[in-house]
Amino acid sequence: MRRSSEETKAKILAVARERFAADGYERTTIRAVATDAGIDPAMVMRYFGSKDRLFAVAAEFDLRMPDLGNVPADRLGAVLTAHFLDLWEGNEALMILLRTGVTNEVAAERMRDIFATQLGPIVMSVSRTPEDAFLRAGLAAGQILGLALCRYILRLPPVVAMSREEIIAWVAPTLQRYLTA
Repeated sequence: MRRSSEETKAKILAVARERFAADGYERTTIRAVATDAGIDPAMVMRYFGSKDRLFAVAAEFDLRMPDLGNVPADRLGAVLTAHFLDLWEGNEALMILLRTGVTNEVAAERMRDIFATQLGPIVMSVSRTPEDAFLRAGLAAGQILGLALCRYILRLPPVVAMSREEIIAWVAPTLQRYLTA
């Protein structure tokens, strides 16, 4: 059965996300993605041009940052902690980025770009000292990414066992300090 070009592209992306998540960037090949998608490798190259470009599109992610304009200043850390927990739960694209970002420069750059362009401006808008907003955003990202790595990738038992409320209670004060102290 023939697929439309949009269906083919969607199938390639779905398979690529699975492959990148399971095998990482280094071990994922265009040929393996094509085989899993039931197409010729030339089709993957036709739609995406390179493995780097395929990865960039497969790992495209919108953090869907909340509007913090109406959030009381003393609740910012809790709201962002809850937001990121919601994002990480079962999100394949973020898992791909996190897994591969620690060993691959293309993935690391993608992660840096997402956090700089999406988290940075949010932190700048709530920071009392805008001149160090990107430092604050970097520290907040470190806290968020460290939590995600421990809970969802490494699956450290004490962190995995924590409830959502417990994580917020522990992590929110640190994020709060990074954002507003």
